[in-house]
Amino acid sequence: MKIRRFREGDEIPLLHVFFSSVHGIASRDYTPEQIAAWAPDDMDKQKWTRQIGQLQPFVVEIEGKIAGYADVQSDGYIDHFYVSGNFPRQGVGTLLMEGIHQEARRLGLSELTSNVSRTAEPFFLRHGFHIVRQGFPVCRGVTLQNALMRKALAVED
Repeated sequence: MKIRRFREGDEIPLLHVFFSSVHGIASRDYTPEQIAAWAPDDMDKQKWTRQIGQLQPFVVEIEGKIAGYADVQSDGYIDHFYVSGNFPRQGVGTLLMEGIHQEARRLGLSELTSNVSRTAEPFFLRHGFHIVRQGFPVCRGVTLQNALMRKALAVED
């Protein structure tokens, strides 16, 4: 298992990771209607490609297959954090979180924040985040549930 930076050509494989994560892993915490709104079958691939290119996520590979990806922005916000439904509970998320923390140190960040799904809450709690508030975003007319989570980081001298 290795972690690397995003590179051109990863966009569609990352879409498959996102889709399998939402439809596979998150489906235990969300209704079929919520899953379909969050990750619809007819996602705009051009819009996705632009968005992923802007996020510049970390990518984890297992035996040459993309197993997960996550980003951290310059303000400490984690926008995407997804593990493929084909690779749950194999350390992919932990490796991504380690990459995010290394990048946060490099950027001199004092905190990390993310809007986290119900499915991901326990994982983020185990990694030192706490819930700031519950949220109920509306996606394609369907109400979802998430939580704004935050983690204070030690500032190195």
